[in-house]
Amino acid sequence: MKYLKFVSTLFLLSICLSFSAFSQQDTTILNNIITKTKRLAELYPIEKVYLHFDKPYYTVADTIWFKAYLTAEQNLPSNVSKVVYVDVINSKDSLVQSLKFPVKNSVAYGNLPIDPVNFKQGNYYIKAYTLWMLNFNQDYFFTKTIPIGQAIDKELFTHYTYTTTMTEKGQVINARIQYKNIDKKPYANKTVNWRIESGYDIIGKGRGTTDANGVLNVTFSPKKNEQITSGNLITDINTADKNIASASFAIKPKAGDNDFQFFPEGGELLKGIPTQIAFKALTPKGLGIDLTGTVTDGEGNQITTFTSSHLGMGAFFLNAENGKSYKANVKFKDGTSKTFDLPKAAESGISVQVNNTSAEDIGLKIVANDAYFAANKSKTHFIVAQSGNIIYYAAQTALQNQVTATKIPKNKFPSGIVQITLFNTAGEPVSERLAFVLQPQAMNVNIQTDLPSYKPRQKVKMTVSAIAGAQKIAGDFSVAVTDDQKVPIAEDAETTIVSSLLLSSDLQGYLEKPNYYFNKTNDKKLADLDILMLTQGYRRFTYKEVLAGQYPKVSYMPEQGMNITGTLRDRTGMPVRKAPLRLTIPGRTYSAEALTSPSGIFNFQNLNFPDSSQVVISAKYGSNGSNLMIMVDPEPAPVISGNVNVPDEVQNIDSAMSSYLNNSAKQYSYLRQLKEVVIKAAPVKKVSHSDYSALSGLSMIADRTIDGTQLTGYNDLLTALKMMATGLTYDENERQFYVTRDYNAGKKIPVGIFLAGSPVDLFSISGVNMNEIESIEVFLKDDLGTVNRMYNTNGVISINMKVVKKVKMSIEDLKKLLPQNNIVTINPKGYSKQREFYSPRYVNAPATYTNKDLRTTIFWNPRVTTDLLTGTTSFEFYNAADRGTFRAVVEGLDKNGNPARFVYKYTVK
Repeated sequence: MKYLKFVSTLFLLSICLSFSAFSQQDTTILNNIITKTKRLAELYPIEKVYLHFDKPYYTVADTIWFKAYLTAEQNLPSNVSKVVYVDVINSKDSLVQSLKFPVKNSVAYGNLPIDPVNFKQGNYYIKAYTLWMLNFNQDYFFTKTIPIGQAIDKELFTHYTYTTTMTEKGQVINARIQYKNIDKKPYANKTVNWRIESGYDIIGKGRGTTDANGVLNVTFSPKKNEQITSGNLITDINTADKNIASASFAIKPKAGDNDFQFFPEGGELLKGIPTQIAFKALTPKGLGIDLTGTVTDGEGNQITTFTSSHLGMGAFFLNAENGKSYKANVKFKDGTSKTFDLPKAAESGISVQVNNTSAEDIGLKIVANDAYFAANKSKTHFIVAQSGNIIYYAAQTALQNQVTATKIPKNKFPSGIVQITLFNTAGEPVSERLAFVLQPQAMNVNIQTDLPSYKPRQKVKMTVSAIAGAQKIAGDFSVAVTDDQKVPIAEDAETTIVSSLLLSSDLQGYLEKPNYYFNKTNDKKLADLDILMLTQGYRRFTYKEVLAGQYPKVSYMPEQGMNITGTLRDRTGMPVRKAPLRLTIPGRTYSAEALTSPSGIFNFQNLNFPDSSQVVISAKYGSNGSNLMIMVDPEPAPVISGNVNVPDEVQNIDSAMSSYLNNSAKQYSYLRQLKEVVIKAAPVKKVSHSDYSALSGLSMIADRTIDGTQLTGYNDLLTALKMMATGLTYDENERQFYVTRDYNAGKKIPVGIFLAGSPVDLFSISGVNMNEIESIEVFLKDDLGTVNRMYNTNGVISINMKVVKKVKMSIEDLKKLLPQNNIVTINPKGYSKQREFYSPRYVNAPATYTNKDLRTTIFWNPRVTTDLLTGTTSFEFYNAADRGTFRAVVEGLDKNGNPARFVYKYTVK
């Protein structure tokens, strides 16, 4: 339900305001703002995804359990989409796995086995989204960094640090690695071979020997005028005779000084107005750093002092005087100092200022400086406050005084970010302020157990209750119970359903320790949250675009089920109308039928088949079926970008997850990984662009090489190129690739695409068998110009095909091998397999069991619902064999879209 509170005047607190009659034009302007914002909300609803995981980190051989919550406006259950996607991406920004789940009642249940083939120790990040969300900025996708350790047959424990410095000669990277064995004793005096990879290319290598403490120091400098921004240091250490252990370490250098930014309240610093100026200090790695400082004027006079309040953020007040400039003299916690110029004050302006300390109201002031007030006295101004693209408050007033104040009741808004915008008499936005509203009584969820403490393997009865004030609440929840000793968790750094849906999902950029503001919230944390509102970017939309009628471009419609679409054409390329097609899955009694539209488009709707299924689409049953061609549309996917939460990556997993890894080594002791056996043979020459005469003039070394093995997981070549061909930009409208640097400079000459040395277009590569590709080479320039001049292109994509052994075959055999255009076989992304979490039942006396129960997740239940009558629900499970403290976390949403989380701990003695 949408609420719009329209207030025709601003009610004043401390000053007297004489209202004049508003003209019809004034009302029209405000109605225009409201109408166009309402249109935005109706046509482009905000959809959000949140994933609740059973744990914050895992090891190889674990299973990741999660529940997806899908919401729309006001965090109510979403009816927009019925399919949710979850991508797993490694630290090299390569897609490891992509999962697809059906959504029912706005939730989906998922799991991901962490197999040793696709997963190694390292940092991974999860990205969750719907097809509808692809129309908007990826900043609003759900993302989370998840470290994964290795405990099976582990013989190498490492601790790694590195520094990056810039000298006159270029970048210098110094790395320090300590190696220890399973007993945590140093590998002393051992030979180590190392290499540095960047963009799948080896850019440096060397050899060294560990010292008495098992420490190896590596110093590396890339070629002149080159700089590593992302890479990996890979080492091979001889732990014993003929035994080599490998380890990989991420290199993501962030050179430079601490950054310090100013954020004047309302958008800009105005002369003659006391203005709150928020600030934010970050280390080169993107983490907040605390500080102290002073503000001085141009003559060196101290005006004020300031101190950061939380994670390098804070605020101070400044009344900028005419003709004066100001500097901030900052001393950071790391001991460094620096001076920064404050932004210049505007000669004329008006600002929105907020006091958000009251639990009941948002204190609002509109403050105009002398110059602005003189030019705009008695002119109508407008205030609009929206949350989630829904306007909850709108008002208009004539500017009779330089300060206009009012209170906006917080009960008008749901919990979350409120965007308060001031418009001038022409309806143009002139000042803006974010405020956060937290409704503490919206919903509270609680956990109780039948006993205060338990014995090992004893049954636990747990009850979840949800209330809003004194009212029982119906809600949908998920519960995870973990061993607190084996899975220690920093609650402030957690990504929770509250911090995600109310905060992170509406803010751009990295948000450090998001749950800090909601974990035992107090006045200080609310004040810190208000400063965050001043410093963090929020731009789901801008009023200038909306009022100009510039709405988002929609390329993808919401999915109501699993569909396969495409076009049916005849041999001349013309679309075939009203032709029947049939879809089958070999080995299963599953089929579907579709009829093409007048433009030859077919759509198999509401399909349901598991992932890795082979799907056959046939058009041979229609008239003239042998002369038809089926073109299946590629499955859309987001461009793989870098992890926005890089500061959350764990650099030393062995030490940071030591408790968890020690337990996992025991838990999976029955598993053994096969040792790699290297069989050396004569090297087989791989096909490259140099094997094709048309491309022989290109450089021997491509700017980017994509090995054929890296294409695993992509259903079509175009999607793979869009994601992996770095240095190129794909224009959806032109359906062409361009060299990014030239494209951004306005030079729109397409990249030449060559398949096995022959020039082709994008349409031609849609049917290329991905398994037959040897490699893809990307050239951002053609030094000799032989290719570019010949084909009027700029840059080259060379798709090199594997050499096929020549065999003798008859004409009939050849015909069998030729693809039938009226029958296509594809492997579309199906729904990922569903599994149930296993929880053992110790029905006899616990003492009778002697087997080890080393579970870290004791219980996982994603299907916990409370009803309106009681607001409660109960369930049972059995403890594991260990004693200690156990942590139960419940998260979920009530029927009104209010998110809640509760952490409960109990003991096993």
